[in-house]
Amino acid sequence: MTNHSELKKTRPWNREQIRDARMAELVPLLEKRGHQLVETGGGNFLVPAFPGLIVKDSYWRWPERNQSGNAIDFLVQVFGLNFHAAMTELTGS
Repeated sequence: MTNHSELKKTRPWNREQIRDARMAELVPLLEKRGHQLVETGGGNFLVPAFPGLIVKDSYWRWPERNQSGNAIDFLVQVFGLNFHAAMTELTGS
């Protein structure tokens, strides 16, 4: 059985950090990772490395795969990171 101190070690993120990470801008994140973006108007960008994927602000959608979400979801569902790795990248911690 996991005790409280062990749980805290594996889940260091508070609600404010998680909220801020969800709202992280995706365009700078993708540019930092070296991805090309194609602006399509209205603040939307296509990501040619992932055909059909559209990002705008901290949100994304991939209609062909019936997926969408916030910045954390993006790193988990598109890049395959686990939650901790996604939070580390988004918060710089």
